[in-house]
Amino acid sequence: MNSQVSEMLRHFEEAHKEDIEVITQVLVRITTLSPEQIKPYLDTMLKRLVKAQAERPLYETATPNQLSQAFREWADSHDLNTPLLSDYAVSRKSMYSDEE
Repeated sequence: MNSQVSEMLRHFEEAHKEDIEVITQVLVRITTLSPEQIKPYLDTMLKRLVKAQAERPLYETATPNQLSQAFREWADSHDLNTPLLSDYAVSRKSMYSDEE
């Protein structure tokens, strides 16, 4: 698990400590397992949920400013010395040359 997911999981568990305890107690009641037996299953489920949240695409989670910055960085990563296409290469005639 990468450090971002680990950090998110730690914050999640801290913020929802009481809720996680309630869920554990409910699972203890309905499964007749001990909290120690349930904990690995609950931890795995929480890791999967947090990981899925962390892996959401940028366009789903970013603010407009973050999207703008990411686009600028992407655009700046391209080589400015790439040769341009000729007028013919981008003309309609070249694209549909097989129709003649």
